[in-house]
Amino acid sequence: MPGDCEALEIMQKLKVDANFVPCPVLGGDEFFANGIFEFNISRILEHLESHASDADIEEISVADFDHEFSVINESHVETVDFARPVVFAEISPGRFNLIDGHHRMEKARRHGAKTVRAYKLTASQHITFLTSKNAYLTYIEYWNDKVKQVRKREAKQKPRAITRK
Repeated sequence: MPGDCEALEIMQKLKVDANFVPCPVLGGDEFFANGIFEFNISRILEHLESHASDADIEEISVADFDHEFSVINESHVETVDFARPVVFAEISPGRFNLIDGHHRMEKARRHGAKTVRAYKLTASQHITFLTSKNAYLTYIEYWNDKVKQVRKREAKQKPRAITRK
């Protein structure tokens, strides 16, 4: 459940930064593609290591991770250290997707771990790691549409005042 500050952020529309520069792609960088949204995982991890206070680490339930949607390299699973935090990104308001650590989550599940440590990056924290201007602009449009849908849904659910004549 998002905290009060996080709840405020998830309901804010994003504004296009005309000076946005896509995250540089260097040889050997690891990526995570979520449709058109390609994140530079190597640069995210580098940022988290050098700016540890920029993102909180929290415990995430392994049972909440839907492993059916991951492609797992079986020979790699046992080589990973699931004590290392995984990374979730807020893809739409309040919805976080695993973008780094699929093998660690799978190993934790197989070893019976109840939780793993995770970074949960908000939209404003991960948007700078998109690798193309097109992905950036499309993401802002996608995000803002989701905010609009949430607001519309919430407006329908609010009780209306009864007026007497």
